Amino acid sequence: MNLIAERLNRISASQTIAISTKARELKAAGKDVIGLSAGEPDFETPQHIKDAAIAAIQAGDTRYTDVSGTPALRKAAAGYFKREHGLDYKPEQIIVSTGGKQVIFNAMLATLNDGDEAIIPAPCWVSYPDIVALAGGKPVIVAAGQNQGFKLTPEQLEAAITPKTKWLILNNPSNPTGAAYSKAELKALAEVLLRHPNVWIFTDDIYEKLVYGGFQSSTIAAVEPKLYDRTVTMNGCSKAFAMTGWRIGFAGAPLVLAKAMDKLQSQSTSATSSISQAAAVAALNGPQDSVEAMRVVYERRRDLVVGLLNKADGLHCLNPEGAFYVFPSVAGCLGKTSAGGKKIETDEDFVIALLDEEGVAAVHGSAFMFPGHFRISYATSDELLVEACTRIQKFCAGLK
Repeated sequence: MNLIAERLNRISASQTIAISTKARELKAAGKDVIGLSAGEPDFETPQHIKDAAIAAIQAGDTRYTDVSGTPALRKAAAGYFKREHGLDYKPEQIIVSTGGKQVIFNAMLATLNDGDEAIIPAPCWVSYPDIVALAGGKPVIVAAGQNQGFKLTPEQLEAAITPKTKWLILNNPSNPTGAAYSKAELKALAEVLLRHPNVWIFTDDIYEKLVYGGFQSSTIAAVEPKLYDRTVTMNGCSKAFAMTGWRIGFAGAPLVLAKAMDKLQSQSTSATSSISQAAAVAALNGPQDSVEAMRVVYERRRDLVVGLLNKADGLHCLNPEGAFYVFPSVAGCLGKTSAGGKKIETDEDFVIALLDEEGVAAVHGSAFMFPGHFRISYATSDELLVEACTRIQKFCAGLK
């Protein structure tokens, strides 16, 4: 009898974490490594949010909360959705979880039966397919390349839907590409979905406050209200408020699904930290100037990195609308040999050789279900970004 459950064979360990781990090991061994593989803001959590957490501790707000979150945080999350998108969610339609990833787990585990399909546009965040697979579903990966801005088209969506389709998972803006769907693009997808009433939509909008060049964030249930009753609108505090370690994700959903997710969470983690929830209330209800200040810095970094990468031999990098990632193509580098003698046949070969020879940690595109590219996070200082891109240029120039 095998100890490990068969279902664990459906998934793999997070490859973004694996690259970050290797980079830390090399750094610990004394190698000069610049880590651009982790999707984590380099800013401190704003002070008023920290102060709210400290006040909660001092007030003795340290006990279990309702599984779906404190009334104050569910009200604040409902207020956020109303303020940002005009979406009306009652507090009982809100679920708060230990990070956005748990919201996704809750939704998929609560709804997917064996063989149910979930359409996932690729490039995609590494965890979407594995979460679907672990829940017994079938990830249906639809490739959306550079030539279409890394965004799913209505025609692709229509072609991917089958009688077994239960979910469309959208990430807007996207990890790993930074691509973001405009209101018109979401409307076009919505028109397809209206023809298929059995397909639910999960939209992960956690990067929506980090958009650039005047781009306006939208979410699909607001763009097409007829989809409200079959949409889960997810957000969280980790990216816009630099609160990754606080572990706060939240979603608005139809009441029947919100209750099912609450039931599942009651038998897994129960509620997330009461202290983190108090901090999240301050994040959502308090001053928003820090969010804009961080956004401005990210936009400058985006422009810096895209400009430098497009000067590297063999790379081609689009200018993304949001998030804090770029996803350049390495097509012009494949089939060559690095200065250190490494044959570059794949995107994974590229990032491993780049890390070994130049000390720059990035994540290969195959990890995001889209080979031939790599992801860089520009959530670090301008100085490190310039140095990293200079090393990448050197590495590419050395390919023969």
